[in-house]
Amino acid sequence: MSDIALHSAGRPEGIPLVLLPAFPLDGRMFRGVRQHLDGWVITSDPPGFGDSAAPAAVATHLGDSSVPALETWARGLARALDEAGAGRIVLAGVSIGGYTTMAFAELYPERLAGIGLLDTRASADDLEMREYRIRMAEAMTSDSAPGRYLAPLLENVVSPVTRLEREPLHDQLAEWFEQASPAAIAWAQRAMAARPDRLEVLRRLRIPALVLRGVDDHVSGAEQAEAMAEALGTTVVEIPRAGHMAAVENPEPVAAALRDLWDRARAAAQD
Repeated sequence: MSDIALHSAGRPEGIPLVLLPAFPLDGRMFRGVRQHLDGWVITSDPPGFGDSAAPAAVATHLGDSSVPALETWARGLARALDEAGAGRIVLAGVSIGGYTTMAFAELYPERLAGIGLLDTRASADDLEMREYRIRMAEAMTSDSAPGRYLAPLLENVVSPVTRLEREPLHDQLAEWFEQASPAAIAWAQRAMAARPDRLEVLRRLRIPALVLRGVDDHVSGAEQAEAMAEALGTTVVEIPRAGHMAAVENPEPVAAALRDLWDRARAAAQD
């Protein structure tokens, strides 16, 4: 059994659509999206989240360094997909899932039939953001009530529409945030702080691509989305009434955009 948990819907045939979740969530965040998709859809839990093994175990079994790095998730994902019988894939990720999608693209470009980047960015963190991540990582392992650091984060990543009009959805997200392991949160923050700029990785890709953002996503921002779209030779799809968690907040149009990417990728693979 792989260290990186995969959750699959549909029959294992053809090119699957693989979805990587946002921080600090696991594959459950795609429940709404998956309701609008059929075929072979796979979601992955990050190291330490959901049903995946702890980051240290993943790194050890891969022979990786114990230093937190998104490449550990990418390599663990590749191994898990091998065990699931998935060769070429369409890979799409949200936020940290997007960062890991780009790490996977750098490590295994030959395995990608298509790429989707949702509410994420290709640029590295600036000094202020890196220092914020390290502070949160340290708090997760030393504070007696680390969950209090996540409440402000939730309010920053959802649209005002979600806060004001979708109380059950907001409560569900808050519950998922609270269930995240503090140790896994610390690892993820350190791994995100260490990631490099990967715009050049995107420029080298010659595959169908999707760049998508919630209209109210002020975490990643429109400028970042445009930069990725330009690098990939595509345009930005904007999702109304959604913020950084567009895949949860307004899943139907997100699913439609993913379906379009998936269809284009499978058609291109047959040419």
